[in-house]
Amino acid sequence: MKIPTATYRLQLREGMDFAKAAQLVPYLRDLGISHLYLSPIFAAAPGSTHGYDVTDPNEVEPSLGGRKGLNALSDALHKAGLGLVLDIVPNHMAFTVHTPWLADILRHGRQSRYADHFDIDWPAGRLRLPWLGAPFADLAASGDITIEGDEMAAPGLRLPLATPAKSDVCATHDAQPWHLTHWRTEAAAISHRRFFTVTGLIGVRVEEQAVFDDMHRLTFELVETGVADALRVDHVDGLSDPAEYLNRLRDRLPDTPIWVEKILTGDEPLPDWPVEGTTGYVAARAIARLLTDATGAAQLAEGWPPFDEIRDDAKTQIITTELQAELERLTDLAARAGSDHEWGRASWRQAILAYVRAFPRYRTYTTANQVNEVDAALIKDTAARAAQHRPVPTALRDFADLLLDTAHAELRLRLQQLTGAAIAKAQEDTAFYRWTPLLSANEVGAEPDAPAMDVAAFHAAMQRRQADMPHGLTLTSSHDTKRSEDARMRIAAISHDPGVAEALMARVPDIAHPWRWYLAQSAFAAAPDGSLPDRLAAHLEKAMREAKRDTFWTDPVDAFERPILDAARSVGEDFAQTDTFAGLLRRAGNLALAQCALKLFMPGVPDIYQGTEIGSYRLTDPDNRAAVDWSQLSQLASGEETGTLFDRTKFDLTRTVLHLRRDAPDAFTGPWQPLDAPEGELRAARGPFVLHISTRGKMLSRTGDALWPATSDPTSVRVTHAP
Repeated sequence: MKIPTATYRLQLREGMDFAKAAQLVPYLRDLGISHLYLSPIFAAAPGSTHGYDVTDPNEVEPSLGGRKGLNALSDALHKAGLGLVLDIVPNHMAFTVHTPWLADILRHGRQSRYADHFDIDWPAGRLRLPWLGAPFADLAASGDITIEGDEMAAPGLRLPLATPAKSDVCATHDAQPWHLTHWRTEAAAISHRRFFTVTGLIGVRVEEQAVFDDMHRLTFELVETGVADALRVDHVDGLSDPAEYLNRLRDRLPDTPIWVEKILTGDEPLPDWPVEGTTGYVAARAIARLLTDATGAAQLAEGWPPFDEIRDDAKTQIITTELQAELERLTDLAARAGSDHEWGRASWRQAILAYVRAFPRYRTYTTANQVNEVDAALIKDTAARAAQHRPVPTALRDFADLLLDTAHAELRLRLQQLTGAAIAKAQEDTAFYRWTPLLSANEVGAEPDAPAMDVAAFHAAMQRRQADMPHGLTLTSSHDTKRSEDARMRIAAISHDPGVAEALMARVPDIAHPWRWYLAQSAFAAAPDGSLPDRLAAHLEKAMREAKRDTFWTDPVDAFERPILDAARSVGEDFAQTDTFAGLLRRAGNLALAQCALKLFMPGVPDIYQGTEIGSYRLTDPDNRAAVDWSQLSQLASGEETGTLFDRTKFDLTRTVLHLRRDAPDAFTGPWQPLDAPEGELRAARGPFVLHISTRGKMLSRTGDALWPATSDPTSVRVTHAP
């Protein structure tokens, strides 16, 4: 197995296709990466901006260049000595008539070859399609739904008929194996498993061997013919049995590096899966915690309620609203499994709510036939913690017993898939926008109420990482992170000087708390990238609606949103360009360089997100998928002076250490060796190289013969040969 020395993450679509990616190969080779890592390349829903809404896993997206274009890109990479990493999506596909397998189901119903490929609750009746903008009866009465040949036509839709047309539209509709509904009824009336709360993505039953084979036919061909060299598996926790899935994948591809998107909570270890590691959120969290000042972060959090209360309240809200369909299905399963108990359906429902609220991580990993000791202990502990809240659901203890009984596999397995969706939506997509004393701590895979760690703890974490996940990916930015890496460090710098918070808030209008502080942090984080008013307004709109308290995506409250959006648009491009923030800006830049150096130096495989080899100050998606200025990067690679001094410094640091990793790979597979350092600094060795950084964003005195920086200018980072 050939493990990459470093990967470069490239977002396809929205102007980037295989041909343009191939033009970047000389630049990427010069930068020092070993593998190009692409977002999904498979056919996706029309207009897709990301590719995770796959419509056909066995076709390369034509608009990207199709199979011919992918082959040409792969050839260009291999000729340059580089490899290719593919991002695969086994958990879900696009819930749309444009998905051929689903279209076949609409045409043939339960008789379709693909009827059991998707996670559909067929016993519940006809497949519900929440695709209408109004109730079916209203649209039919107004003539907006018609029959045209062997299809039903609705606004923006054409659906194949499974049975011949009858006397009228309603009679024809009633005869189909599917049922068109108003999208507002989706929360409680869907009949398919979703990706999180995204009704437009339908769960795939990849646990079935035939479905596994159909989902991966092209993927296996691309690897086995040498087009692709490694795989990244999207959202592995969404699968019914991740271990079984990954074992099948490994059996078929024994020599292929595989990484999984998996969020580890707290000190949760990666399960014993046959993979090289995760995609890197745990590494990003460790770096950010090291570079955050614990005392300052605590000062900024004074007066805020406990984060776990905010998160758990959000979890209950999510389960009873956006995940209501999943909750009701689980309640029915629990009521049937516990039919010999005295409890009614309402008691089982309350027990599930209490259990999920108290569950501390993404999921357990029980199987249809086994509850392992670790998961059994976690189930019992969760039930005990749930029982500490008042009132205690009467069926709670019996519900835990059902989960421990292997006879109730469907209840247990579906609950595992629900807990992951619940925590992801409650924490990352809700509570992160409600509890905001230090936004740099509100990151995917992080715990905002544990924002910092000391040097000794970081050394211990790196030694564990070397032992447990030496080839895991290490990211600091991705398309999923809430903020790009340098924006995150700008906010982290505030923890080292919390008194500056008042000055930052004074630069934005006086609006409702906590949105004024949220806006001030976001403006300071995003300021260097320009177009600040429009970007901030778009981000604040998303943040307010994701918070799900005063306004919502489905029901925007203009009276609440307008003053906050007006405030965001009023922030000038010169937001941070005052003498007041000069020291804070220097500290932020130094912390960003320290973060970059740690990512490149620590155990694992550095993953460079597109464009972040220079300063990157983007906010959450879609801002973090903005087009990259490739001409500027090429100019920097050629030695031209362009951009800021920070851009040049970060670029040179990145290229220097990537070249070290490429030219001396054995040095970076060896142990992480902690070295003595003054307070506020960290030193560590990997083979013959020593990393020396300031954890407080200070300058370092010059020591030793530096490989980087190449000049005598002081920085917060030194890379040297070991003495």
